[in-house]
Amino acid sequence: MILTGNEITKEFYSGKIKFSQFDMVKIGTNSYDLCLGSELIFYQDDILDVKKENKYKIIEIPDEGIVIPKHSFCLGSSSIKLGSDFYVPIIHGKSTTARMGLFVHITADLIDIGFYGTTTFQLHNLLPIKLYKGMPIAQVSFWKPKGDIVLYDGKYQGAETPLTSKVYKDFR
Repeated sequence: MILTGNEITKEFYSGKIKFSQFDMVKIGTNSYDLCLGSELIFYQDDILDVKKENKYKIIEIPDEGIVIPKHSFCLGSSSIKLGSDFYVPIIHGKSTTARMGLFVHITADLIDIGFYGTTTFQLHNLLPIKLYKGMPIAQVSFWKPKGDIVLYDGKYQGAETPLTSKVYKDFR
């Protein structure tokens, strides 16, 4: 069952949903708007190897924005930390940016219950696009789980910036 915007607000004030910063203006009918953080990560290797940590470059988004060439892939993150020990957060791209050819979360939209940190966006664009830090880019909805809850304690816990894949740790 998805929470309405009013329920998200209520559960934030009860402490069951956590946001490092909360703004009522960002509450939607059944979601909370997330803004883009200040950094983007671009992989540097021509071929990404799942068994090793791949080279990457971190770019600070300037105040005047940054143009991402068409058919690019980069990682960004939410400007705030979020999470819940009681609900399952799901990330959704915003329709407004999708209509410009920007995919915000290609496959990994589920945030594990118990995670708290910034969420990493997997950004892929079909057309050249200019992005700005602080721009609304995604939404998070919260879903009530059924069954016994086991809290997340994995390799991405506590993220404060966009994080590259740590799949190589699964091979050790």
